[in-house]
Amino acid sequence: MKIEIKDLNQIYPNGNHALKDINLEIGTGMFGLLGPNGAGKSSLMRIIVTLMKPTSGSVLIDGMDIQKHREKLRSMLGYLPQDFRFFTSLKTWEFLDYSGSLAGMKNRKARIAEVDRLLDQVGLLEVRDRQANRLSGGMKRRLGIAQALIGNPKLIVVDEPTTGLDPDERIRFRNILSQLSRNDVIILLSTHIVGDISSTCHGMALLNKGELVFEGSPENLVRHAEGHVFRLLLSPHEYDAVKEKYNVISTLPVESGWDVQIVSDNPPEFISTQVFPNIEDAYVYFMEHKLQTYIID
Repeated sequence: MKIEIKDLNQIYPNGNHALKDINLEIGTGMFGLLGPNGAGKSSLMRIIVTLMKPTSGSVLIDGMDIQKHREKLRSMLGYLPQDFRFFTSLKTWEFLDYSGSLAGMKNRKARIAEVDRLLDQVGLLEVRDRQANRLSGGMKRRLGIAQALIGNPKLIVVDEPTTGLDPDERIRFRNILSQLSRNDVIILLSTHIVGDISSTCHGMALLNKGELVFEGSPENLVRHAEGHVFRLLLSPHEYDAVKEKYNVISTLPVESGWDVQIVSDNPPEFISTQVFPNIEDAYVYFMEHKLQTYIID
C-alpha cells in the first residue's frame, strides 16, 4: 500500500498556485505533512481523498489513479477534515452508525458492534447516547476520528486534527493515531503544529507556499539545525539587540534579565551556549534559513 504523487499542481480560478509540481511517495504507517497556514496542505488532502480534481499531475493509491477509480478508492478511505461537521439531531452512536452505512457496512448487527468498539477505542462509549452537538470540542474531534475509522479503511487522512484542543486531548488524539499506525494502513496527518509530527510520524514532508521543500524523517529535519541553536542569558538592553538581529524561539524571564534561545547560521555575538535542537527549533531554522534548497533525506 502506497501513495504516489507525480508532478501535482493545483491552480485556483483566482490565480493562486496552491500546489507546485509536488512529487512524493508515502508508504504504510504514519506520515506527517507539515507547513504554515496557506502552504497547500489542505489542497493536497482534498485531492488525495478525491474531493477536488488537480489542475495537472496524478495521484496513484495502491497503483490506482484517483481520477479513474474514484468509487473504489473512496471505499478504502477514511477522512477527518479540518472543519468536521455532523447532523446535530443525531446522538453520538447514531451519527457513527450512519457513517458506517455510508462506508458500506450493510449488516446492522455487525455495524452496531463496530460502532461500540470504535466509541470505546476513542473514549466515547459512556456518552454514546448524548447528542453529538453537546459533546466537548475534544470529544467531537474523537468522534471525527471514529467516523474516519469505521469500515476499516486502508488510507486514513486527518487534516489539522488537534487544532483547538487542550494538551491532554492532543496527547490522547496522537496516541489513538499511533496505535492505528501499527496496522497495515497509511495514516496521513496534516498539521501546522510541529509537535504533532515529532510525537507520531516516522516520515514527513514540509510544504511552503505550495512547494515541497523537505522530505525525510523528523530526525533528519532536526539534524539540519544541529549547531545552529543557542542559549543566551541577556540583560534587557542586550535582549532588544538580539531580537533585532536573530530569530528568537523562546524567551524566559530570569532575575538578571532574559533566558533566550535563538536559531542562527553562525554563533551570536553575545556569550552563548550551543543547544541540541528539538523539532520545533529545527522547523524555525529550516523555514528561516534553509529554504533556498530542496532537500530529500
